[in-house]
Amino acid sequence: MSPRSRMGELEQAVLETLWDLGSASGREVHERLAGRDLAYTTVMTVLDRLARKDVVVREREGRAFRYAPRRSRAAMTADLMREALDETGADRDQALVSFVGEASETDLAALRRALADLS
Repeated sequence: MSPRSRMGELEQAVLETLWDLGSASGREVHERLAGRDLAYTTVMTVLDRLARKDVVVREREGRAFRYAPRRSRAAMTADLMREALDETGADRDQALVSFVGEASETDLAALRRALADLS
């Protein structure tokens, strides 16, 4: 199971904030999530939990830490897609055909570009 699929809603919100910022201190993440009325200690607990799950990297910066996502949003999304294909027990070919059959023109164009880049 990928780390992202094991994340709660607040963990996901903190990770989304880090993706938006690139890297941030706990204080910066807390400020970005101010509309949620969260205690600073709650944000720090979530960042610590994400670091223990190896979803974010933590580097000392003075007396505090700076946090950054270990993997990009795209890489984690790809992990979820692979996980879904692996865990459903469904026929992989059929699942992919179904996915592509329901994809938007924009998604299909992106898939074509990605396949062309691999060739």
